[in-house]
Amino acid sequence: MIEIRHPESNQENRKRLYTFAILITVAGNVFLAVGKAIAAGITGSAALYSDAANSISDVLYSLMVAVGLFIAAQPPDRSHPQGHSRFEPLVGLVVTAAMTIAAYEAGRNAVETFIEGAKAIPISLPSLVVLASAAVKVVMYLFIKNIARQQDSPSLRAIAVDNLTDILTSIVVFLGTIASTFLAPIFDPIAGIVVGLWIITAAIRSGRENLVFLTGGSANAEIRDQIIKTAASVKGIKNIHHLITEYVGPHLIVDMHCAIDPALPFTRAHEICDEITQLIESMPEVDRAYVHMEPVESGGTERS
Repeated sequence: MIEIRHPESNQENRKRLYTFAILITVAGNVFLAVGKAIAAGITGSAALYSDAANSISDVLYSLMVAVGLFIAAQPPDRSHPQGHSRFEPLVGLVVTAAMTIAAYEAGRNAVETFIEGAKAIPISLPSLVVLASAAVKVVMYLFIKNIARQQDSPSLRAIAVDNLTDILTSIVVFLGTIASTFLAPIFDPIAGIVVGLWIITAAIRSGRENLVFLTGGSANAEIRDQIIKTAASVKGIKNIHHLITEYVGPHLIVDMHCAIDPALPFTRAHEICDEITQLIESMPEVDRAYVHMEPVESGGTERS
């Protein structure tokens, strides 16, 4: 039997928001990649080249993200009775991989420029492209972050983090360009190296989060304790002796055994079970809960 956890209206709303996020991401990244590539070709700036490489990688990953999010938004079926949400962190890892490649390319070009001899980058219209790109990324970041929060989407959070990183690195690139002109040419490749390090740091953080979701990691201790306290607050519960939490994509599944008085009528035990299930599933971190009632003599130990 297939249990559809989310109403059809929620599924349609999710698809609509994901489609909107994809359109913003693809269109914005294409626009920025073209602009930065032209500016880097005109100025010959290592920092601008690094930023352009990052935007080109953004275009590639956004196309892959479009496919992944379309699959992740599909409702549960016979092949995936828990839903397709595990494609979400897979998409997040694609974003992480793209960010890693961009970081390598940014660092490589900056080092080569440093070895060959840096030159001052004049403050001109092409150099101002990085500031314009930062403004565009601010808009993209705010939209994507809001959708990621509404849908609790790790892949969209990764995209939002990438956008935020782009904003900060664009500012670093611009400051490097100014410093190369007024202080010393070496500040241009230094800015390129800073961009690369900034990108790889964000990629590592994003990768860690999505690996937990993809591999079925457990909830943290704070969430597990809250689940136990919530269940134990229901009248009639003796103790919680078995708890497993597991992420199916970004959605947390709870499996727990609750000890009750064996003398309780079956109907009362069922009412307790329903009450605990409802309370736990009302937690924002939990997608669904499977609660088992057992006589107190069953014993057992808590697991998570």
